[in-house]
Amino acid sequence: MSYIGNQPSTTAFLTDTFNGTGSQLNFTMAVAPANTTSMLVAVSGVVQDPSTYSIVGTTLTFSAPPPSGTGNVSVRYLGIPASGVTNTAYRTITDFTATASQTSFTVPSYTVGYIDVYRNGVRLAAADYTASTGTTVVLANGCTLNDVVTTESFYVSSVLNAIPATAGVINSTYLSSGLTLTTPTLTSPTITSPSISGTAVMGTSLITSGTAVASTSGTSIDFTGLPSWIKKITVMMNGVSLSSTANILIQIGPSSGVETSGYSGVVLGNGIQGAWGGTGCVITRTGQATSTYSGIVTIANITGSTWVCSATMADSVNTFAGLAAGSKAITGTLSIVRITSTSTDTFDAGSINILYE
Repeated sequence: MSYIGNQPSTTAFLTDTFNGTGSQLNFTMAVAPANTTSMLVAVSGVVQDPSTYSIVGTTLTFSAPPPSGTGNVSVRYLGIPASGVTNTAYRTITDFTATASQTSFTVPSYTVGYIDVYRNGVRLAAADYTASTGTTVVLANGCTLNDVVTTESFYVSSVLNAIPATAGVINSTYLSSGLTLTTPTLTSPTITSPSISGTAVMGTSLITSGTAVASTSGTSIDFTGLPSWIKKITVMMNGVSLSSTANILIQIGPSSGVETSGYSGVVLGNGIQGAWGGTGCVITRTGQATSTYSGIVTIANITGSTWVCSATMADSVNTFAGLAAGSKAITGTLSIVRITSTSTDTFDAGSINILYE
């Protein structure tokens, strides 16, 4: 087959990496993207929802400062504005919250054959929906109340230049090379592959892992910008310790911040049983500065904005496993999980990470 200009080649995604300071909101990118859906932003390994940041030109602005860390903020460009565009080329992502038994959804105009449909974060097979009109998607099976249905559509066009196959800074050599971006390079596997990096598909659930954080300083550890579609979070702790006699506490909340009241439940440890006290999910009960804790905390959505919590934690000093369980209804969509203490103790050992699905 003949081509105008150079023969098409594999496209690499340009990536910027920044160091978070715990207070810095603005970061200067190498390239001005078309919009927030043309890029993936991750903080400490967790992909951020576009509602948590904004873009003006080459300036990326977070609504809350990323935590301090070396190279813990990354920006991966899924596409950049190119010169010589003969037709608009972009992708559009639209989220819907379904009503009971809903099957039909009206979406922005799309090219038939270039649309993916997800239900509660799981990509549907072609047999599970019909998308033949360019404006509607009809599911084969009705939704349950509050299911999250996401459509990702693509427009295809010919451009005179493209991102080079070798990752790095885009310069005038590549922008004048006359590459032709053909239809196969815009298919959904190429566009969506970065979004499932570091994940594993188990059954019908898409499980995403965060980046382990050392729990060796500070009074709290936050995992922020969690996707709106998640239904379950697993908090993993290994050798976690506090500086004094407080117990470990977990709090959750929407993007506006963690909530510090309205929790209910009990915790049992070292033969001592007690209520949570309303400020968070208490998952230990020994209150010894020499103890280190390892175990699993599961936070699951039971309905709407109500979440239930259960925990099993091993105490290294007292050689027993403590148990905790309870619930909390938050005022919006869950976006943040905080691990802290029942007092003002600081963390002084161990590591913490999360999985979400």
